[in-house]
Formats: sequence, C-alpha cells, structure tokens
Amino acid sequence: MQGEQRARTIFLVLWTLITAVKLVVAARLPLFVDEAFYWQEGQHLAAAYSDLPGLTAWLARLGVELGGNHVLALRLPFLAIGAMLPWMVSRIATRWFGAVAGWQAGSLTVLMPLSATLGMLAVPDVPMALAAVLCLDAGARLLRNVDAAAAVKLSLGLVIGALSHYRFIGVIVVGFIALLLLPQGRRTLRDPRVWVALAVGVMAWLPLLAWNADNQDAGLKFQVVERHPWAFQWSGLWFLVIQPMLVTPILCIAMWKVALAGTRSGGGARAQWRYFGLVGAVSTLAIFALGFFTDVERISFHWPLPGYLALLVAVPVVLNGWPRWLRRTGWWLAGAGLALAFSYYLVASSPGLREQLAGDKYYPRNFAGWAPLADEVRKELAGMPPGTRVLAGNFKVGAELGFQLRDPRIEVLRHPLNDKHGRTAQLGLWGLLHDGQRDAPMLLVLSPSDQRYRDLLERYHDICAQVGPLPPPRVVSQDHGYQRFLLFKLPAQRIDGPCVTPAMAWVDAPLQDETVAGRMDVRGWAFKDGVGLSRVALLIDGQPVGDAVYGRAYDITAAWKISTDPQHPRVAFDATLDTRQLAPGKHWLGMTLYGNDGSVEQWQEQSFIVPER
Repeated sequence: MQGEQRARTIFLVLWTLITAVKLVVAARLPLFVDEAFYWQEGQHLAAAYSDLPGLTAWLARLGVELGGNHVLALRLPFLAIGAMLPWMVSRIATRWFGAVAGWQAGSLTVLMPLSATLGMLAVPDVPMALAAVLCLDAGARLLRNVDAAAAVKLSLGLVIGALSHYRFIGVIVVGFIALLLLPQGRRTLRDPRVWVALAVGVMAWLPLLAWNADNQDAGLKFQVVERHPWAFQWSGLWFLVIQPMLVTPILCIAMWKVALAGTRSGGGARAQWRYFGLVGAVSTLAIFALGFFTDVERISFHWPLPGYLALLVAVPVVLNGWPRWLRRTGWWLAGAGLALAFSYYLVASSPGLREQLAGDKYYPRNFAGWAPLADEVRKELAGMPPGTRVLAGNFKVGAELGFQLRDPRIEVLRHPLNDKHGRTAQLGLWGLLHDGQRDAPMLLVLSPSDQRYRDLLERYHDICAQVGPLPPPRVVSQDHGYQRFLLFKLPAQRIDGPCVTPAMAWVDAPLQDETVAGRMDVRGWAFKDGVGLSRVALLIDGQPVGDAVYGRAYDITAAWKISTDPQHPRVAFDATLDTRQLAPGKHWLGMTLYGNDGSVEQWQEQSFIVPER
C-alpha cells in the first residue's frame, strides 16, 4: 500500500507539473507551418482533405471556436488528448500488472520525451496516439473475454484512427498480426462482435476513400507513392541512432526487454504481456525497416510512438527487476531527455534564444518570423489601394499569414513545395491556386528561405512568368536573415517586360564562423537579374562600415546559366575591414544590395569570430 501511494503521488506531481509547462510553452510557441495549414483546413470544413482525413482539422476548428484565434486555443484539444494518454496507459498497466506498475507506467509516459511533448503541436499524431491506446486496451481485454464494452472501445479506437491519418492502417495491421500470433487472439477473431467492431472501423475510412475517388487518388498517391523514394538509402541508419535518444537509452533497453519477454508463453496476464510486446515489437521493427526506404527529408521521428506506448505498459515490470541504481538512472535519464525536448521548444518560442541558433542546422525556421511578417504585411496593405489582396509564394506563407491575418482564403502561387507536401490538390479545390491573372493590386509575399539556394534563381524566373517582372521588394528579415521574406507591390495590371528578380549574393570570404584577427578580407559576388546592382554596402552587427568595391570580373554564369544581369561578368566585390575595434566573440557580417531599379535589399548575414587578444 505504501508503494502504491508513493507511485501515485509521483505520477500526480509529474503529470501536474509537466501539463502546466506544456500549456505555458504551447501558449508562446508560434504555429508550426503544418499546424497553420490544419487551421486553414478547419476553416474549410470537409469530410476529408488532400493530405489527411478530417479529424485534425475539426479539432483545430473546435479549438479556435471555443477560445478564439490564438495558438493556445487552437492547440487546446490536442493538449487535452495529450494529457489524457498517461492516465489511459496507467489504467491499462494497472489492470494487468497491478496499481504500482500502473502509476509507474503513467509516470514514464509523462517523462518519455516523445509522449510527454505530445499535444504541444496540433498535429494528427495526437488523435492517432489516442486511437492506438484505445485499440491496445480493447485488444488486451478481448484476449481475456469478448464482451460488448471491449468491442465498442475497439470500434471507437478504429474510428478515431481512421479519421486521423493514413498511417493508422499500419497500426491496424500490426494489431491484427499480434492477434493472429496468439492462440487467444485467434479465438477472439472468431467472435462476430469483433468483426462488427472492425466493420465500423472500416466504414470510418469511407470519407477519405470518397475524397480520393473524386480527386484521382491524389491523397493516396501522395502518402503512399510520391513522398517516398521506395529505394534503399543509408540515411535510414540515422533513424536507428536517434530513436534511443528520443526515448532515452535505458528506457529504450527496457522496452526491448518487454518485446523479447513477450514472446514467451505462460498463464495469468501472460497473454496480455505477449500482446503488448508483440504490438510494440512488430510496429517498431516495421517502422525501423521502412526507414531505409521512405521519406527522410521531413520529420518522421515520431512514427514509432504507438508501438512505444504499447511497450511502456509493461516496462515497470521489467524495471522493477533491475538493480536500484539502474532503475533510478533510467528515471533520471528520462527526465533529462524531457528537459532537453522542452528546451528546444522554449528556444523556438523565444525570439532572443532562437536568434542564437541562426546558421545552425537546428535553427527552427518553420516556427520563426510569422508574427513580424504579418505586422509588415498589415503596414504595406495600409498604404495600398482598397481591395488589395495578399498573394503567397507557397502554402506555408499562405497558411501562416492566413492565421495571423484571420483570412483563410489567401491565394497561393504554384510551387513545388505545395506538391511535395501534398497540398496542391486541396488548394485547387478551394480555388486558391493563383493562375497569374489579376484585376486589382496584390501584395506578393515570398519566402526565399524555403527554397534551396541553387534553385532560387530559377524559382524567381518562374514567378516572373506567373505574375510578370517583380518591382523592388521590401525585405523582412529575422534572425540575421536566416528567415527572410520579400514583399512586392504588384500593380493591378500585369506588366510586360524582361524578368526583374530580387538580388542574389554569396560571400566567399570570410567563411562561416571563421576566426578573424586584425584585418578581414571580404570577397564575394552579387547580381540582380534584369537590371543589375549599383552598390554593395557592408555592415557589421547591423552597423554600416563602408562599401565594397563592386564590379570585378568574375564569371558565374556557368552555375547560373539563366541569369540576365546586364553587368555579367563584372559582379564580384571586394573589401578589407578592420576588426581590431570589435570585442572578442561572434559578430555578423551583413550586406545591403542596391539595385539599378532603386531596390534596397538586406542580405542574409554571415558570422565570424574575433579571438581574445
């Protein structure tokens, strides 16, 4: 009894503290770009969408309807689900392994970084995790005795999963395999009540199937075919390396021991033990194997979560058989992993801290700069004729600006990024894919940070083909230019003429984070298609330090074959700057590029280090 009370108290303290932290972080964290698109889908309610079934959008709409157009309100339904899951895991573990193990399983769910942070973002993995746990609980109960309550719970889980994500098909397949491998499971599958529950679950896929039937299977093709290379890639090894870090190493070992121990037969709760182990092992191994063949460019580290939740149910039984020092180390490592996960979200939510990651591969670009961009867009619109509409360069800008401006009908240019994320078909159904024609002024908002630099000039020329020559832009720069936006005032009528693009530049010296003492040589090149540049001004830490000598011959047309700058090949610049007056530490070299058309563009800054003297 004393052990149970202690385990219960620890769980309640951890759950209360971490839930409170999640609420605070979720209220401050800017919308991730996918969340913004789910908000936009929620403003266009439908049974299904091009990228997902309907539930995620419905929950996002519910949040803003209840709490207003605020990031916390949008995330509240997801936070509520995330807060429920530890209680559900605890209850399952209690039923089969006792109260102490139950509270401990709940505490581990609260601490494991992947499950602990669930709900802070309004993403489909949250309701999908709920569905997986409901099905897990129902499956374990059905192994003991098939009754109406367990069958209803199974059907509920299957319905929620079908309305959450295409990936839930994998959860269904894994659960079915686990039941087939168990004698009790095969007996369960002979009961008609189970098949009635499965039939209800199948019917929940009908809205998604109907959407695909009406739209040339666009969603199915994207999720199953187009987004994955389906060819072996060694980068899949990175998935295997990062997973023990995301669930913490000792907890990872304990989960695999659950999977291995679950292969042994026995009585009592052993059937359920085997069921949890098989579900977790088959699910995790399948995802690890698929990691060598599927999409590695976008975030996929959360995919094994349903399998991990199944293993967590029995992990306390394994941990309690280990030496005390190892158990305590495992708990503390889980807490440390959670602290690191929260730290990343805190950095992403703090402009000052986020700026420190500028130039780093972990820089949270998809969270950065949306509110300042919206402020600048409002200022630009205030100075333009009534009826001016916003035109976004891709779905990310359209959705994020839509949330900030409370306008879910911002038109979007055609862009490979829309295709890559499966959003083109949906934008087309909403009538938001811009066809290049306009009869009123428009404010075009581009995000060059979303484009690979080597493809950026080609993208600019493609935009010219869609909307005409681009006027001088207003640059909105965040975090030393690692998140940049360009605002263009397009006239009511399209102008014919040669393509004029934003400026392009590169710094050859100094290198990024190079240590520089005394005099610093600055070399690079810059050009602006259609009109050329007249001047390159240099800045250190945002303060002007003079002009570079611009116009040295340097032929870059071999790399930029389509460039139409009239000054080629004289597009290089040189300068020598004195760093002796700078304090030791990191500093930022910036450039202002002056175009012959009157444009003034701030370029992305580059860091260098002044050593101690």
